[in-house]
Amino acid sequence: MLKIWGRVNSVNVKKALWAAEELGLKYQRIDAGMEHGVNSTPEYRRMNPTGLVPTIEDDGFTLWESHTIVRYLAARHGAGSLWPTDVKARADADRWMDWTHSFSREFQRPVFWPLVRTPPEKRDAKAIAEAVRKCADMLGIVDAALADRKYLGGSQLTESEMRERPRLPNLEAWFTRLCERAPYRKIVDIALS
Repeated sequence: MLKIWGRVNSVNVKKALWAAEELGLKYQRIDAGMEHGVNSTPEYRRMNPTGLVPTIEDDGFTLWESHTIVRYLAARHGAGSLWPTDVKARADADRWMDWTHSFSREFQRPVFWPLVRTPPEKRDAKAIAEAVRKCADMLGIVDAALADRKYLGGSQLTESEMRERPRLPNLEAWFTRLCERAPYRKIVDIALS
């Protein structure tokens, strides 16, 4: 059985769990990271030397890095659905997935960490406001891309569909479609603790 190590309030773990749910896979989730501490053990570090989450084990194969995990699960279990069989459609989906990594690293993280993980008295309001503005500008790119397609990968859900968003019309319609999906509601659209 597929094993997924990570905590449910991790955005990166949610990507792996969401992919597993979309694919209808049976899996065991094992608490790891932050308050669970499993990721600092020698056993975990042998699986994932970075000590981050998620990590999966699938029939003796161990893998870490959330986007790589999603691509692996999609390729192995979702050919023609989450993993487009047309190489150009797959490259398009991969582009958006990689873009989310850049977006998260450069702009979203400077908003999320200060607002969610930093005590109010230690927050830099000016830096947060600038990061929010940059996020909105970058998400305008996604909004424009969604003007003529249901999902970033085209007409069907692909591995590239995860991100937060401001209020933009095409982005809102796309987000509504994601919220209609039971696996998204189960894994992603839950309160952070």
